[in-house]
Amino acid sequence: MEPVKIIYFSDILCVWAYVAQRRVDELKRQYGDEIEIETRFCSIFGDTATKIGEGWADRGGYEGFNRHLGAVAKQFPDLELNPRLWLEARPATSLSIHVFLKAVEIADPSWLDNAALGLRHAFFREGRDIAQWDVQCDIAHALGYDRDPIVRAVHSGAAFARVAADYQEAERLSVQGSPSFVLNEGRQKLYGNVGYLVLDANVKELLRAPKGDQASWC
Repeated sequence: MEPVKIIYFSDILCVWAYVAQRRVDELKRQYGDEIEIETRFCSIFGDTATKIGEGWADRGGYEGFNRHLGAVAKQFPDLELNPRLWLEARPATSLSIHVFLKAVEIADPSWLDNAALGLRHAFFREGRDIAQWDVQCDIAHALGYDRDPIVRAVHSGAAFARVAADYQEAERLSVQGSPSFVLNEGRQKLYGNVGYLVLDANVKELLRAPKGDQASWC
């Protein structure tokens, strides 16, 4: 039987995608080779000055967004969030982060997931501005990754092309938010703060009835 394919879209700066990481890890642990998770990116924080600075202006701007993240953290006591998020380091965009991660993927696909997790930890736990190239390279170096092929993938434009492809695919599949899980060739879409049991039920159903012409109860 072919593995169940899950296309996982997220924006690196999205706190709900950070929350979802544990659920993604549990899916991998639980199902192993029975599933195939394809990591892709979507643009939610492409322009953070507009999204937070202006979009949250009537709710306190960056300070209000920081309070919102504090409320999220209270829902998940084991979630490590830096209390100064967006008050000090304010990444200008997630685009540069996604370009860097696509360059990492081009250099070696096996590096991608750890690099994404390393960047998320650097922002959400440590409060670092991960939109900056030097910070990205520091994290890659700490993970033991060779910088040269990453730089080549950025300078050649190949990493930008992959980000464009991800964003276009997100639009084609009508991805509505971050994180989003797309299953069953686009027939099943789950996005936002989706509990693990919901993800698990969808995967179980597709393993039970993998043919696309059979209706799913999920």
